[in-house]
Amino acid sequence: MSAEESKKKVVLITGAYGFLGRHAAKNFSDEGYRVIGIGHGKWQSYEYNKWGIDEWNESTITFEALINLNRTFDVIVHCGGSGSVAFSYQNPYEDFQKSVQSTLSLLEYIRLQAKPCHFIYPSSPAVHGDLGDKEIIEDDPSFPISPYGFHKKAAEELCLSYHKNFNIKVSIIRYFSIYGAGLQKQLLWDACLKIKNSEKEITFFGTGDETRDWIYVTDATSLILAIAKNVKADMIIINGGTGVRTTISNTINELVRLYGKNNVVTFNKQVKPGDPRFYHADISKAKALGWEPSISLSEGLMKYLIYFKNLMND
Repeated sequence: MSAEESKKKVVLITGAYGFLGRHAAKNFSDEGYRVIGIGHGKWQSYEYNKWGIDEWNESTITFEALINLNRTFDVIVHCGGSGSVAFSYQNPYEDFQKSVQSTLSLLEYIRLQAKPCHFIYPSSPAVHGDLGDKEIIEDDPSFPISPYGFHKKAAEELCLSYHKNFNIKVSIIRYFSIYGAGLQKQLLWDACLKIKNSEKEITFFGTGDETRDWIYVTDATSLILAIAKNVKADMIIINGGTGVRTTISNTINELVRLYGKNNVVTFNKQVKPGDPRFYHADISKAKALGWEPSISLSEGLMKYLIYFKNLMND
């Protein structure tokens, strides 16, 4: 390592192979950090270098794997873990391992090997459960309704414990609905496939009146960077959204319009277990850091459609 490289701040990003993780890596690299990645995914150096990752470690996120890295870090961003309510119902034990056990491993590693280090944990408003059709603030009550939500809450409680008992600096970001080019799962991916493959009626779960607060992935990762650079408090919880409430029906119909199709969008009135009805973020705390979302939903959906159509040669 050159003298110039040794002066760089170092960030460890777990789950850097994944959607949020690779975008976070690129942001930190562009900001001048040395970026180390760990998680699942087979990557050649020319592939991960494109995302600003200097070193990739293919491994489950365990305490032993972290010890083997034998590094200290200025920042650790824990993007690894489960991101699916449905998965948490099908595989609750594995979801716990991914969400809770991995978080404990990282906090214990910081306690023993890596202090001082700023631990940034992307969490979810699923910790709140179903609060009704309202703007959610960080201090709202926490009543999870899915294994996914309970596990995110447990991971947050571990963060709070390690902060209070071992003086570890922790920032928790409760991300609402992250989307963007590169994401090949969840509602928008499913919607694009249905729009592409049908000229007629397309049907989705729910009523269509459910709301989401969509945040484009580059806005999501710019918030991580803003927190790494600007947060002075040793413990903070911040909502990651845009503060804009959009119904599922309006979201999908906008996708149909942007696609240039004439599909009729219908809903089957069936609600999947653990799916929240309403998500709408109060983002006052995030804005107080000098951060603002920059990509509107229409602009973001168009970016996603361009990505999708290029991928499908459509």
